[in-house]
Amino acid sequence: MSALLKVENLSAGYGEAVVLNGVSVTLDQGKTLALLGRNGTGKTTFMNTLAGATRQHGGSITLDGVALHKTPLHLRAAAGIGWVPQERNIFKSLTVDENLTAVARPGRADRAVAGAAAWTPARVYELFPRLAERKTNLGSQLSGGEQQMLAVGRALVLNPKLLLLDEPLEGLAPIIVQELLRAIGRITREEGLSAIIVEQHPQAILAISDQAAVLDRGTVVHAGTARALLDQPELLDKLLGVAR
Repeated sequence: MSALLKVENLSAGYGEAVVLNGVSVTLDQGKTLALLGRNGTGKTTFMNTLAGATRQHGGSITLDGVALHKTPLHLRAAAGIGWVPQERNIFKSLTVDENLTAVARPGRADRAVAGAAAWTPARVYELFPRLAERKTNLGSQLSGGEQQMLAVGRALVLNPKLLLLDEPLEGLAPIIVQELLRAIGRITREEGLSAIIVEQHPQAILAISDQAAVLDRGTVVHAGTARALLDQPELLDKLLGVAR
């Protein structure tokens, strides 16, 4: 299986401050990576760097053969990045339907997952029935969970090669967490979309991921299969520094 994403010796941060130092990660096509670590270890900086929202000091990022580190922020969606940041970044003054149709890109053979139908607003409504019920509501009228669903839907209708989810379960009610986990599992397992997920609920995310990497002080301190880490709770506790 060919590698979709290759990150080699990556150093990046904000201004002159270096947060990531020598990070290397490889993700195969159709696989999901759980990116774990304590707060402040560089997880969000890594995601922001893939999306183009930090200053890169060294190293390279290659997405499906394209030198992503040379691609400006405003062109990374076209290069195949679907980014759901912690802030969600939905248009609160637009309706749910307008949020989706404003950014939708047609699925193209060179970007869509082989054998999977292109993502359209209609398919997002099928994935998240709550959004279908609120398609005429403004973004500002949605609950936190509904806003997160919309943020995921906005990333999907870009028909990306790689989906970046930065703490998608943060601050949500348990019933919404389970709904989102089922949706993410469908997107990755059934649809075969490659994804990187940053999350503070490691066991929930490891259960739907293929690979796992743990960051500490801006470097990768553990890499392996998600199942192996899930099966070693003592190691997981040691790496994260908190009993889970």
